[in-house]
Amino acid sequence: MLIVVIGKESPAYVEAADGSELRFVDSLDDAADVFGEMDAVIGHLRPEVLAKAPKLRWVHSPSAGVDADLSPEMLASSVVLTSSAGNGGISLAEHSILLMLMLSRDVPRWMRAQAEHRWDHYRHGELAGRTVGIYGLGNSGIDLALKAKAFHMRTLGVRRRPDQPSPNVDELCDLDQLLAESDFVVVTTPRTPSTAGVFDRNAFARMKSSAYFICISRGGIADDDALLEALQSGQIAGAGLDAHGVEPLPPESPFWSLPNVVVTPHNGATSDGTLRRSGEIVSENIRRFVAGEPLHNVVDKSAGY
Repeated sequence: MLIVVIGKESPAYVEAADGSELRFVDSLDDAADVFGEMDAVIGHLRPEVLAKAPKLRWVHSPSAGVDADLSPEMLASSVVLTSSAGNGGISLAEHSILLMLMLSRDVPRWMRAQAEHRWDHYRHGELAGRTVGIYGLGNSGIDLALKAKAFHMRTLGVRRRPDQPSPNVDELCDLDQLLAESDFVVVTTPRTPSTAGVFDRNAFARMKSSAYFICISRGGIADDDALLEALQSGQIAGAGLDAHGVEPLPPESPFWSLPNVVVTPHNGATSDGTLRRSGEIVSENIRRFVAGEPLHNVVDKSAGY
């Protein structure tokens, strides 16, 4: 059995492999001589490699969202795809709280005043008593609900499978109710064919004019043109954007300079904790693969996550 790992050598992976062969490479091109022998790849797999890897049975994506991994070739293949879902859930939930606090208290205004050495004392909002609507109740969405309750917030949630447990969510609802009642709409869902473009002009028109839009998962779930119009016209109060339709966000993008927008560079889950949890997910799946046990985080290719 041969498992090719794109990345630095990891003693934990070696231990999990229990004697099976691991080959650590900087790039998949460095393993071109063994494409025909690979049983598994840990890392992003270019679609053209599938045709050269007849023994391949498993690919593990280092990302939580796998939209970039679901090529037509992968969709058509019998190769099992797993993800690192859950690695950044805690960090992304923290980032959501950060953005909600920054927007409700207008932290950019304080930062501008600090840069000017100016004492700017003003009345601001607070999270207590506000409603957060969470679009997508996966790992980050569920952890956000827990953290929001600690801030005395009401929590609404939309999820594809409402039969699944949703702790700390006060009410599962449809998108119409979430948009109408939320003071903060937070997008935590993966980008899939069913979520791409959901937040369009009609969706933003259904939000409160005092509400904020926050996206910490993937760009493209919101129509950027529609979001820009909603922000510039005052249709919504502001936005916190860690995930963007085009990344890196171009220097000329108007989102950078809008006074009611906080931009972060898809950086919300870039933490030591996320890295540690990623390694734990991979190690456990290597152990399971070698032992012939069911893998964790198997992607439903038809659903996109």
